[in-house]
Formats: sequence, structure tokens, C-alpha cells
Amino acid sequence: MLIPIKNIYYLLCYAWNKLDESKQIKVDVEEKTELLDLFAKVLINATKVLLKRGIDRDYIENVQEINAVKGKLQVSQTLKQNLLVKQKTLCGFDDFSFNILQNQILLSTVQRLIKTKNLDRKLKTELIFLQRKLPKTIEKIELKSSLFSQIKIHRNNRFYGFVMNVCQIIYENTLPSENKNELGNYTFSDFTRDERKMNQLFEAFIRNFYKIEQTKFTTVKAEIIKWNFEKIENNLSDTTFLPQMKTDISLENETEKIIIDAKYYQNTMAINYKKEKIFSANLYQLFSYLLNQEDNSEKTTTAKGILLYPTIEKEYNLDYQFKKHQIQIKTLNLNADWREIEKRLKEIIETN
Repeated sequence: MLIPIKNIYYLLCYAWNKLDESKQIKVDVEEKTELLDLFAKVLINATKVLLKRGIDRDYIENVQEINAVKGKLQVSQTLKQNLLVKQKTLCGFDDFSFNILQNQILLSTVQRLIKTKNLDRKLKTELIFLQRKLPKTIEKIELKSSLFSQIKIHRNNRFYGFVMNVCQIIYENTLPSENKNELGNYTFSDFTRDERKMNQLFEAFIRNFYKIEQTKFTTVKAEIIKWNFEKIENNLSDTTFLPQMKTDISLENETEKIIIDAKYYQNTMAINYKKEKIFSANLYQLFSYLLNQEDNSEKTTTAKGILLYPTIEKEYNLDYQFKKHQIQIKTLNLNADWREIEKRLKEIIETN
């Protein structure tokens, strides 16, 4: 499924819940733009915004061996290293520095991109220039997945949250080159070819789109549904053996409820004996959600279930009924203009 690069960027911005921050970055995306070049452009423009605003600084503890006492004296370490004999002490003091984790990640990601194969030459030149513009006190670090969860984002550095999202996706999709002649370089892996990653992205995009862009439903969330089983007397069966039921998106207000299962496949429909079929496991799953979420209230007994698939070609609009539950199979054309995508998503939850 070949989705236009510009639409991939929109999907990511919604999935990250960083739509406002992304609007501050002007990124020209042409049809021939590669995904790697897109991320480079975004990181370049985001870094320019940071440089214009002023790179973030914070207090970090600096422990040094000195000839006096400064800050907090490290008594035990000073005695252990027998420094008093040398008329020295080990002291810790706060230093207001650029060398904080988010800046280290930014610098290390810029350097990683510079060494990534097939990056546009002009973009590589821009990255080298930006690397020189960053404060010299920032140290390069070895990037790890765990580092991104350690960053503290607050109101005053909110824009860094978007930058770190970009850095993380670059890190996750650039791998060390296996070519012996290219040691120290990286190759870019196109995550749009990975169904599992794209399914996670598609689900997060749909959920956050409805959180941001609609007002009909007051609650938009992933909902955990308990199995609606009757307890058998003297039966010691433990409910922990039952699989967890968690919806992709549940939308609710006082009178209505919609459960959406967002599924990403390279092919929208399964092919069975040359005939198109809905993926059976998806339908069973949605059916279980609808039956088990019922609690005798009107909105749960009439809740609508929607299977939502992406497509780039053929559209599907299928409607079925089970008792009071309307069950729909809908598609979202990710090859369309973004305004059409927005319109389609709003229509899906507005129509009866």
C-alpha cells in the first residue's frame, strides 16, 4: 500500500498528538520525496526553530576533584579516595548547562542522519551546518530506546516533545550498515512496509483524530471490556485466564456509543477462492466487543460497531444489523487529499 509521503506525515503528527507543534514547521513535500528525506527536513526545520527560540538548558550535577569546597562535599568519597592528604576534596555542584538529555539525543540523531545512506546531499549539508550551530558543550551519546521515555516534557519545553518524536522514529528506523566497507554508517528501513508498525500508527491516528477534530462524543478512548459471563456456583475458574478485551477506539456521549476497530493491512480485504472477504478474526473480535459491553443501558444495547480499514484504491461501505447493533465495514482512502480524509472520518461517525 503506497501512501503519499505528505499523508504519512499527517498520520504521524496526529498519532503523536503533536498537531499544534507540527504547524510551526513548514515542510515542503513533493511527490518524489523519500521518507528518509522527509524526516531529515522535519528535523532540520525543527532544530532551526529551537535555535531561534534558544536551546533548552537545565541544572545538572557536576562532580569534580578540586582544591577547595564548592557546592555539596562528597564526604565518603573524599575519605575513601584519601584526597584530604592531597589537600583536595570531591564536590558536587549544579551547573546550568546545555548538555542535557534532550539536546544529547538531538545532536546524536543529527549525526546519525548525516551517516545514513541515500540521504539527499543538500539535506546532509544542512545537517552538518546545524550540527556546528549547536552548543559545543553538548555531548554525543549512544542512542537507546529507553532514553526517550526519560525525557521530561513540560509547558515551557513542549516543542521538544515533537522533536523527540521525530528523533525516536529516525532512531527506530535507521540500522547500522552490515556492509564491511560502510562501518559506522546506517541504512534506513521504511516502516510503511511493516504491517505491525503501520497498524499501531493507523490506530493511534484514528483515536487522536477523533479526540481533536470532533465534538459529538465527549469520551474518546481505548476501552477495556470485561467478559459478560455469568458466574457458575461452586466453580473455581479464575477470570485471569481469559484474554483481555481492549477496543482500539470507543466513542461515547450520554445517548450514543460507537466502537471502532482500526485494522491496517496491505490488502484491504482477504481473498478466499478469488472472492473478497472481510477478515473473519476482525469481525469476531468486533462482535465480542459489542456483546460483552452491554450493561442493559440503551446506548450499550444499541452501540454501533465499525471495522475501519485503510485503502488507496477501492472503497467499501458495508452495513449489517444484529439485533439493535449496527455493524459497518468502512474504508479510508489514504491516497486522497487530506481534506477528503478529514471529511470521510467525520462522516463515518455522523451517519446513522
